[in-house]
Amino acid sequence: MNLSAVEFMLPSRLPPASDPALILELKTRRPPSLVGRAGCETWSVDFSPDGAWFAWSMGHGIVWVVAWCTSYILVHVESGGGTRWSSEISVLIEARLQSFSCGHPVWGLAFGPRPPKSAAVARPAKRPSNNSLLLATGLENGVIKIWNVLTGITVFDLHGHEGVVRDLVFPQNGTLTLVSSSRDKTLRIWDLAQKGKTVQVLSGHKDWISCCCVSSDCSMIASVGRFDRMVCLWSLRSYTFIRNLTGGTRKTLYLLSSCDFSPDGALLATAAFSGSSWWIDLWDPYTAEKLATLVNSSFIHSDYFEDYGQNQISSLQFSPNGLHLAIVTDDRYCFLVCMFSLVTRDGHVRFWRAPRRVPSLCHLCRSILRDSVSTHQMEPLPLPKRILEYLTYRNIPERLKTCPSSEEEEWEG
Repeated sequence: MNLSAVEFMLPSRLPPASDPALILELKTRRPPSLVGRAGCETWSVDFSPDGAWFAWSMGHGIVWVVAWCTSYILVHVESGGGTRWSSEISVLIEARLQSFSCGHPVWGLAFGPRPPKSAAVARPAKRPSNNSLLLATGLENGVIKIWNVLTGITVFDLHGHEGVVRDLVFPQNGTLTLVSSSRDKTLRIWDLAQKGKTVQVLSGHKDWISCCCVSSDCSMIASVGRFDRMVCLWSLRSYTFIRNLTGGTRKTLYLLSSCDFSPDGALLATAAFSGSSWWIDLWDPYTAEKLATLVNSSFIHSDYFEDYGQNQISSLQFSPNGLHLAIVTDDRYCFLVCMFSLVTRDGHVRFWRAPRRVPSLCHLCRSILRDSVSTHQMEPLPLPKRILEYLTYRNIPERLKTCPSSEEEEWEG
């Protein structure tokens, strides 16, 4: 099977900058016998901490890694495209493209370590050498392979999970700590500085764990169970269970699929779906209060969704500035995409232009403040009610509780 060729497709013309647009598509060439067959899915993607590398799983146990050329792509987009730019970008990417054969289907991957936002949250740790860039890949057989991207060799394997490793994340503190979640109902904390020693096993879920994420201050881990419908918070400092977030019982059966902390750690978003509808719950992770539920009532009228029940939300992620929330649904639509590549069933990756917006001074102040101050510390402060509501994200407009169309004004924050 020839896996060495990837097609780079860039549109020659783009709509106005205010409109969403497909800016790049990476298509893996496959033998005709494999096209459309199970096992071709792209389940996970990630950028390296400095944005210089991009990795994606293309199915059949293969992971592609490419040295990214963001500046060239942005120039192509801003200049309106063209054959010359497409050719130059394709040559540049293909010259720095490599593949890793993991032996089993890859469900999760993550570059690491993630540098801290400031020296204040950094912890002393053995740093990798300058000639190493680590990539963790979670496999269907429960093994986690750690690769050195720059040399193309396996550093070591992590054994312990007894089910599919569904998600991986490096905390943003500069250490070689890795958090993994699995269908074996557990999360594991690994220390890669000690050759992948298991630091802790977190148990509490009653069924598959769909996703996990770490707060920006590296104090909390959040995990969601697909079938047990549990949203669990764990302490990354003491490795203990904090609480299960519950928002009351629902009359219909639903499943949880994804979660993500906002960049300042003040919000936790969780994605759920039932039949042909989906919704996003926004939580205050400090008080366990559900701040809002964003539903897709503007989309469920579609005959396609009603007849086939394919409007299931599979992933969500906050943008780096916290102004947008990107979601991916199983009907292959992606809304408010923030350099978020679409998970597909054909092993291809598509990149979309993100909405560009300058954050207000109010939002920047809130993000900086909430990055280091919890809700419990905010509430006793002698602040006017409106300011306190803004700082604690309790000012979410009612109209946003139904997902807006592209013409509606976006909410800042």
